[in-house]
Amino acid sequence: MYVCLCVGVTDGQIRDAIYDGCCNYREVREATNVGTQCGKCACLAKQVVRETLAQLQSTQAALPYPVEFTAA
Repeated sequence: MYVCLCVGVTDGQIRDAIYDGCCNYREVREATNVGTQCGKCACLAKQVVRETLAQLQSTQAALPYPVEFTAA
């Protein structure tokens, strides 16, 4: 779904930015330019960021070991 019509940013692009390492709305905005024109999309974009970060956090909390762990 399109979140930002001015720049053409979708919720998938916001999620991809988070999966690529963005940790907050400011970093997502810098990576995707979402909310940099008229700003009407900022609330929805922030909601997508919060939900995606919460989902990632709960997914990692459910793992029995940290993601960085590698078995030899």
